[in-house]
Amino acid sequence: MSRRIVALLSAALFPLLLAQPAAARPAAKDVVKTYADIAQAGYEDSLAGARTLQKAVDALIATPSAATLAEARRAWVAARVPYMQTEAFRFGNPAVDDWEGKVNAWPLDEGLIDYVDAAYAAGEDNPFGGANVIGSTRIRAGGKTIDVARITPKLLSETLHEAGGVEANVATGYHAVEFLLWGQDLNGTGPGAGNRPYTDFAKDGCTGGNCERRAQYLKVATDLLVKDLDIMVKAWGPKGKARASITGAKGEGGIARMLTGLGSLSYGELAGERMKLGLMLHDPEEEHDCFSDNTHNAHYYDQVGMMNVYAGQYRRTDGTVVRGPSLAEYVAGKSPEADAEVRRSMDATLAAMQAMKDTADSGRMAYDQMIGNGNDEGNRLVAAAVDRLVAQKTALEGAVKALGVKIRIEGSDSLDNPSAVQ
Repeated sequence: MSRRIVALLSAALFPLLLAQPAAARPAAKDVVKTYADIAQAGYEDSLAGARTLQKAVDALIATPSAATLAEARRAWVAARVPYMQTEAFRFGNPAVDDWEGKVNAWPLDEGLIDYVDAAYAAGEDNPFGGANVIGSTRIRAGGKTIDVARITPKLLSETLHEAGGVEANVATGYHAVEFLLWGQDLNGTGPGAGNRPYTDFAKDGCTGGNCERRAQYLKVATDLLVKDLDIMVKAWGPKGKARASITGAKGEGGIARMLTGLGSLSYGELAGERMKLGLMLHDPEEEHDCFSDNTHNAHYYDQVGMMNVYAGQYRRTDGTVVRGPSLAEYVAGKSPEADAEVRRSMDATLAAMQAMKDTADSGRMAYDQMIGNGNDEGNRLVAAAVDRLVAQKTALEGAVKALGVKIRIEGSDSLDNPSAVQ
């Protein structure tokens, strides 16, 4: 995408506000309603994408082929576009944070789920890291024997997900499905994503062993993803608890929670845990969509989602636009300078994310290559985006100060204390 198109996108996200009279400043309750409306629409689109993925997975299982596997992978990538935009609703909404681990937990010890390369090493102190549920009828870990003969929703979501209190035991969600569709990416920081063959799901000519169980696991995990997203759609609906929680906040409480989410996703989560840490360690295991090499899109749409929230508008997957009184207008009504700085900073972050996305989409360099040791060009691309996210957090803090609200932005050791991860 050219710089001109980036500028047009930014203009669409951020209508000119400074020329409006102070009286145009919206009420806090109206800004929060827009926020809730965008959340509902974003989760509805995420659910629709997951249902399309579900159909593609069903087709793959019914007729395994290179074509049906490729279509399931395309559906997974497309489903991530609206979902990553909903991450802007994290950190400021307990209902989202309590639920999010079911659908987007990462990184995962893939040896819990299926066969892995002989050189694979699970995370430290994880007795489940090599359990291989698909290849087993019983697993023993932590002094317990668990019957895994029947792969059921309850087994995945209640018994195996975060088993033993280890967050890397990710048994459900987008990344479990991603691993089953692509397999391990064994290319390190070299070119190439996971390359699981369609015959890993074949009834005849099965590769990898246990093909029927692998298909069963993929089916159950995908169905759970649909179910969990439906829960969040209802939570943001007219009578939903997530909507009621934030729209019922007193005074500027809802505004503060919006800014908490934007600042924390910008800084601690995205700039820190998802980007700076992997760059410092030059470790492809620290990239978000690591099996599919889709990480550049994940980061890009996180930024688009934050801009949606600030601008008070969201373009749905069908092209329609949800819009209303915005946080940008609310900030501008108090401090045009603070608003202008947030918008400028968000534009700069989007441009840095776009540079990463363009590079990856061209096929020249995937995200895991960008963070590789000795890749000066790629390292600069990622570092520039990290720097812009940190500046974005600072600009949001300026808006917080101008409004006089109190928030706590989540931090990250990789940014606050770099020596802790070196």
